[in-house]
Amino acid sequence: MNKRQINIKHFMLEKKLGKILFVFLLLIILILLILYYTIGIIYNNGNFSVTLDKNLYFDKGLIIYDDKNYKVYRTELLAPSPESFDNISHKWLPKDINDSEGGSHNGDNYLAYTFYVENTGSDVSDYWTEVVIGDVIRNVDSAVRIRIYKNGEYVTYAKIGDNGNAEPDTVPFLNDELVAITHSPNFKPGDIDKYTLVLWIEGSDPQCTDNILGGEFKVEMKFNSEHIDNQSEGEER
Repeated sequence: MNKRQINIKHFMLEKKLGKILFVFLLLIILILLILYYTIGIIYNNGNFSVTLDKNLYFDKGLIIYDDKNYKVYRTELLAPSPESFDNISHKWLPKDINDSEGGSHNGDNYLAYTFYVENTGSDVSDYWTEVVIGDVIRNVDSAVRIRIYKNGEYVTYAKIGDNGNAEPDTVPFLNDELVAITHSPNFKPGDIDKYTLVLWIEGSDPQCTDNILGGEFKVEMKFNSEHIDNQSEGEER
C-alpha cells in the first residue's frame, strides 16, 4: 500500500467519523429541545390550577368558572403566573384583592385568582376541597403563603416553622403535600361559592433566605365528590 492510498483511507475515515459526530450532535440538540419543550409545558401552565371531579358535574350538576358570562362545564382552570415572584410582606397586598369579578388579577410578586363553584343541578349537594402543593424546588414552600377567600372570609396557610409552631396569623399545612381539606355541605341548587386564592412568598418568614432563590412550586385546588381518609383504611369521612 503506497502513501497515496494511506492518505485516501485516512481521509475517508475522518469523513466517516465527522458524519457520525454530526449525527450525534444533532441527536443531542433534539433531546435538549424535547426536554425544553416538555419542561415548558409543565411550568408555563402557571403556579396554580383548579380541577373539578367529573362526578360533581355528572352526578350533582356542579361547575367551575372564572367568567360569569361563560358558564360551561370544564374540568380544569389555569391561573397565569405573575411576571416575578420575589418576596413581599402580606401587608403589601391590596385591601380589595377579593373584589375581582373573576379570573387572574396578579400584582407585583403575588398571584391572585378568582373563580366560582355553582350548583346548576336540581338537588341539594355537597363537595370536598383539597389544596395540594407539589413540584417544590429548593424548599421554597417553606416561605410560601396561601390565602384562600371563600365568600369574603379568608384563611392564610403556611408550612409549620422549624420550631414546630405555626407561623404568625396562619394555619399550618396538614403535611408536606397537603395544605388543607374542607367540606362544603348543604350546597343548594343555584348556590354559588366565590373563591379567591392568593399566593406569595412572605419576606418576614425565617425560612425566606437566599437558600430558596430560584425555587419553584405549584398549587392545585381539587374539588371532589367525596374525600377518602387514607389514614383510616379508605373509610369515607
